[in-house]
Amino acid sequence: MAATDEKADQAAIHAEALVAPVPTNNDDRDGDGDVKPATGLDATNLPNYDDAEAKRVLRKVDYRLVPMLMLLYLICFVDKGNIGNAKVAGMAKDLKLTDAQYNLALMIFFIPYCLFEIPSNIVLKMIRPSYWLATMLAAWGTVMTLHGIVHSAGGLIAVRFVLGLCEAGFFPAAAYLLGEWYCRFELQRRMSMLFVAASLSGAISGLLGFALELMDGIGGLEGWRWIFIIEGMFTVVVGVVLPWTLPDSPDLCSFLTPAEKLVIRQRLEQDSGTSAGHVQTGEKFQWKYLTSSLGDWRIWFTIFIFWGNTVTAYSFTYTAPTIILELGYTAAKAQLLTIPIYVTGAAFAFFIAWLADRHRIRWPFVVGPYTVALVGFLGIMATPKEKYPGVVYFWLFFIPGGTYAGVSTLVSWVSNNMSPTWKRAVGIGMCIMVGNMGGIVGTNIYLAREAPKYWTGYGISLAFLLNAICCTFVLRHVWNKDNKKRDRMSEDEIYAKYTEQELLELGDRSPLYRYVL
Repeated sequence: MAATDEKADQAAIHAEALVAPVPTNNDDRDGDGDVKPATGLDATNLPNYDDAEAKRVLRKVDYRLVPMLMLLYLICFVDKGNIGNAKVAGMAKDLKLTDAQYNLALMIFFIPYCLFEIPSNIVLKMIRPSYWLATMLAAWGTVMTLHGIVHSAGGLIAVRFVLGLCEAGFFPAAAYLLGEWYCRFELQRRMSMLFVAASLSGAISGLLGFALELMDGIGGLEGWRWIFIIEGMFTVVVGVVLPWTLPDSPDLCSFLTPAEKLVIRQRLEQDSGTSAGHVQTGEKFQWKYLTSSLGDWRIWFTIFIFWGNTVTAYSFTYTAPTIILELGYTAAKAQLLTIPIYVTGAAFAFFIAWLADRHRIRWPFVVGPYTVALVGFLGIMATPKEKYPGVVYFWLFFIPGGTYAGVSTLVSWVSNNMSPTWKRAVGIGMCIMVGNMGGIVGTNIYLAREAPKYWTGYGISLAFLLNAICCTFVLRHVWNKDNKKRDRMSEDEIYAKYTEQELLELGDRSPLYRYVL
């Protein structure tokens, strides 16, 4: 009886709320000047946080948080991918690596990298993010430096395994941290900056590879060793200062006033897709968040979409310098010619993110960029490399831009459609953890015996991109169907069935919640 009475009370309270004015920044009024009640998710009642105060507070957050995460993500990808530059600079020859040993060194990184991403995100919710990320950076920077002193294939494989362990959890931690500050239709522009950094990392790696290779002979070390040593030392330095430079959360940061923190928190709590719905932001960990994520088939479909990036992008990052080298360029020029490819990709990823947030929709901006990458692979396969090396180089521009822009939208989509925050943390961790297992496939599909055609590598990349596009259409259909079903339910009917706390605990399964399409 008590639960029934509580639900009846909630229904009465919210029946009154339905006819009361709803605060909004839109001039959403009827002919009499009264605010229209919100009944569903459409263009007239989407949450709008474009008032001057919110913009001012967000600018403060942008200046402090986004550049730091961009720097960290740039470092992460440079350290992860510089083995391709080191190979071109002579590492494979000096260590007498076979093709199988080199591919194993690439692949072994992803095993611990994937397995420890969810545990890392659970730790992230228990301690200050800046402390946890600082620990990761200092650890993987040390391991990166040790790459410069290996003298055998076994040593290289060992340090790559430890590097994967140390880097595990960084990207889901960065994605989760952004979700702690920004509402759903503000997220992708900020998220895209991470992928801009990831794309620029290819350009930075090429430039650093070219410059550090010139240190050949200094200290009695080969140039490729200095690539690892210098970049690893820089990572350690950044990790040491991170607790003083990276904002943790709206509640713990020092650069916002109490009133500004309240603005951030209230906006996040009301960001459920309707003006009446709320989401929790401070709930404690419960095992149901882990089990619900593992059992949610929609999360698995986001993983299949993620593979459209990891299988293609990781394999491309490790192989691009070699592909360009085989077009007839010198090793030094091959390093430099990767730069414009990744700069273009970074600009495209940011442009797609701006469009996705502006139009408040996600699925077209997964399908479109992945199609661009798909066209790039088709162009490479159809162009005779011996006759038209410049045309092949042109098609290379399509791949980083398409894959990074597509996965940037995907990660924002996953974050947008998962609530409460613990489920988001575990769900993002799971998506990225299993999604990064695509790197295991990607590091083994470019077979040296197939050079310069690489039919297996290009063909498998095409298959994963096509699968990702199909899965995107499936998710769009399912989430749209759920939204329409919830639109048919009135709020007084909902509150007659659920208490406020039950609705909060339901998170994105609440009938008040609306999925982003």
